[in-house]
Amino acid sequence: MSGAGQAAEDIAAAHLLRQGLRLLQRNYRCRHGEIDLVMQDGEQTVFVEVRLRRNTRYGGAGASITPAKQQRLLRAAEHYLQRHGSSPCRFDAVLFGSLADGDLQWLKNAFDSSWI
Repeated sequence: MSGAGQAAEDIAAAHLLRQGLRLLQRNYRCRHGEIDLVMQDGEQTVFVEVRLRRNTRYGGAGASITPAKQQRLLRAAEHYLQRHGSSPCRFDAVLFGSLADGDLQWLKNAFDSSWI
């Protein structure tokens, strides 16, 4: 991971911790993909995708979470839940346009997780 990507994850994790979420795991990897942050919000497991896009030529940070990326995240989350116990869950995204100006956008329920 790039230095900027790691910094974005650090900032995102700190922001979510300040909002009352609890960090369960960083960079959960399995054969299906990777989940940047696994957090807990009350009884809910929250899978967080952190995206940094400095160049908006092909869309902003949110546009980079393609349907294919969403499917990989869903499969990785299912893998996590099978190993750590099933619970209600949601998928959030923390988006950065730039780290320098502190431009952070937290999207709760960024995409549908109803099939898990």
